[in-house]
Formats: sequence, C-alpha cells, structure tokens
Amino acid sequence: MKRILSLVLTMLITSAFLFPGAVLAVNDDLDNPDDGIVSQNEAYDDLLSDPPADIPDIVGTSYILYDAESDSVLMGRNIDMQIQPAAITKLMTVLIALENLDLDDTVTVTQPMYIGIPENYYTLGVTEGEEVTVRDLIYAALLESDSDACLCLAIKISGAESLFTGLMNSRASELGCTNTFFTNCYGNDDVSNLSTAHDMALILDACTEHQDFVDISTTFQHTMLGTNLYADSRIISNANRFISTQEYSYDYYTGGLTGYVEGAGYSIAAAANKNGRKLVGIILGATDSLGRYANMIDLFDCGYSSFSTLTIDQGEFMPLYNETIEQINSALLGTDLAVMESSMELSSCLTTTTARVSLGSTNTVDLSNVIIDTTMMDNQDFRIPVVRIFNDGKTYIVGVLNVQIGEKDNLVSINPEKRSIWTALKTVLVTVIVILSLLIILVYSMIVFRKKARRRASREFSNKNKML
Repeated sequence: MKRILSLVLTMLITSAFLFPGAVLAVNDDLDNPDDGIVSQNEAYDDLLSDPPADIPDIVGTSYILYDAESDSVLMGRNIDMQIQPAAITKLMTVLIALENLDLDDTVTVTQPMYIGIPENYYTLGVTEGEEVTVRDLIYAALLESDSDACLCLAIKISGAESLFTGLMNSRASELGCTNTFFTNCYGNDDVSNLSTAHDMALILDACTEHQDFVDISTTFQHTMLGTNLYADSRIISNANRFISTQEYSYDYYTGGLTGYVEGAGYSIAAAANKNGRKLVGIILGATDSLGRYANMIDLFDCGYSSFSTLTIDQGEFMPLYNETIEQINSALLGTDLAVMESSMELSSCLTTTTARVSLGSTNTVDLSNVIIDTTMMDNQDFRIPVVRIFNDGKTYIVGVLNVQIGEKDNLVSINPEKRSIWTALKTVLVTVIVILSLLIILVYSMIVFRKKARRRASREFSNKNKML
C-alpha cells in the first residue's frame, strides 16, 4: 500500500510541472532593472567657500584656478567680474583659427590686416601682398603677441574683423562663457572687450585641447622662413617668462598668454598639466608684471598639493544601485506597482581637498524626497541623487539614479481576450484525464495486489495440507 501511495504522489507532482497553469496565474514576475551605466561629467559646486589653509595671496582684481577634468573652481576671487582681458583676447582668435584653418594654409596679406593697429602694439611686420602661412601667424600671435598676426587670421576666416568678432562671441557662448563680449580680435585698449577670469579659463581650456596650441605655446623660438616678398627669415621668440627665463620656468606649463591694459593692469592666462591632471589659472588686473608669474606658480603648486581629483569608479556603485532597486521594490510589495526601468548616470570624477579625501567617505542614494503615489497606475519617473559623503560631513552629488515606477505585469491578465471557453474547458479536461488516469492506476494496482494476496494464501493452504 505504501508503494501505491508513493506512486500516486509522484504522479501528482509530475502533473504540476507538466501543467503549470495554476502556478503561472499567480506569478508576479518583475522586469529586471536595466544595468546600463552612462558616465556623465557634471559640473560641481566650487570650493570657494572651503579654501585650504595654504591658499596663496594673489595680487589682482580677480583670479581663478580651474580644474578642467572635473569642471571645478578650486580657488578664486571675483571670478565673474567683467574686466578688459587685454592681449589674452588673442586666445579666442587662435582657438578659432585652429578650429577652422589648416596650419599649412597661406594668407595673402591685405592692408586691413595691419592698418589701424596702434604704434605701440607688437606686430610681426607683414605687408600688403605678402604670403604667410597660418602656422607662422599662430606662432607670432602666441609667442610675441603680435596683433597683425591676429588680424590676418580673423580676416582670412571671416573676411572682416567685425564679422570675426561675431564668431568669437558665438564660440564663447558655446564654451559656456556668460560674461564675455568681444569687439576686437587682438585686445585693443580703445575698444570694449570684456570678459571674466572664469570665462577666460574656459577659453584657455579649449585651446589646450589642441596639441598644436600646446606645442606652439611651449616653443622657445620659431624661425619663420622667407616669404614671396622678403627672402630673409624672421626669428619669433617666446616672450612668456615661463618659457624664456629660468627664474619663472615651470615644468608643467602647457600654454597661455599675458597682457596689459592701461587702467586695468596686467593679466596672465596659463595652463599646466601634471600626471594627466590639467589646471587652468587666470589672473586679471595684477599690479606687477613679474608678480603675476610668481602668483601663478603658487596657484598651480597649491592646486596640485591641496586638491585631489578622484575618478568615479562605476563598478564601485553597482552594489548600491542593485540594493536601491531591491529596496524600492520591497517597499512596493502589496501594491500593483514595481520598478519597470532603471539606470544610473555618474560623473567621471570629483575634485575636493586632499585633506578631506584622507578622511574617507561613503556612497549612498538619497531617497529622502522620493514619494511614490501607489494609487496612480501611470508610469512615474524619478531622478534620485547618488551622493558621496566624506567623513567630515561634506556631501557631493556624483550622479543620478533614473527609476521608472509602473504597474507590474501579472501573467494572468497579459492577454485576457485569449482566455476563451475552450481554454477553460481544456484545462478541466486535462485535469479530469489526469485524475482518471490516477484512479485507473490505483484500481489496477489494487487488483494486482489482491491477486497476489490470493495466490499467497492458496500456496500457504496447500503447504499446510501436505504437512498433515
């Protein structure tokens, strides 16, 4: 009898796997979260309100030290104050030339390319009809700050300086400059070129993305070969003290310009790259020509020693991502809602003080403002901050978790119109057949068992008679 019951139980379990309709009818399978990660380099709040103890004393109306990789302002003063940028205006002219011309292109000089430049301004000395390469003009603009070189480039590109300054303003806007306005391509004191330390940092950062700019800016001396009008070569020497002197030489310098304007003082724009980390420094309205170089070196040294740029490792955040999705789904148990889609976007890096980094940090997802309406069946989209909290309490947003909440898919109601009478009848017939099969097997087993019992009794009776 035990064998018969065991056989019946086995068949019942097997039938459940063969005909799982009842199990699927109550199965609430949820969509798997989308694990795709999209890196995103977002701008951070600057560190101006949290200066390091060794911040240098910068002499100037305004200044900035900008971390290009993380788009962070490390140090600064009056970074958005408009001031005449003077000759560092040429950075924008050179940037547009690098973006629109080939270095081997030739410019045929016309009078508007040099007429009208004030006598006390540096010039290359081009003349009408002379053919000069774009390469030589950019060397002249960056190494000697030659104004006629910039005019040649501007008119070559746009046909007139007035049209070119419109292009300068458009490009500045594209770079994120919000307080910059150019009316001249080389920095004439008599016109109202206006910019800020912050905007000029963005322009120089874009310049240094071009390797030709870096190579030319850091050249000690360039020889301009003879042209169609002058057989003699011309020597173009770098006037920037980062390159031309030993006293202010800086190993990590990658390019820039200096300037001076009557009434606004001295200016300097410089970029540095140390171990792949690019910093951009701008000082406007300095009162001393040599002091601006010393100040810039102090800025760079402080930037590299007192601040650290951390790479945001996406893999480090994946456990947090998965735990958060699981936490949201757990909170929605007992409702008709679940996470339908999810993804995580992270910034590529984060810059903060080196002292803060040494304290350690933790990562979390800020769910404090997430309110889900469990009565609404339409999709609800949330952008949830992903944050890094340092052990001194400083918090940075390093990304966002995108979550879409919607009505979960119940397999019974996926295609309700297909649940016809025949579908229901078929299920009943299958169930009846299974039960009848089991009963037949049971009856057959009992008959076999009874026959064996009778044979055993008959043999025992016959053996007893033989013994008697």
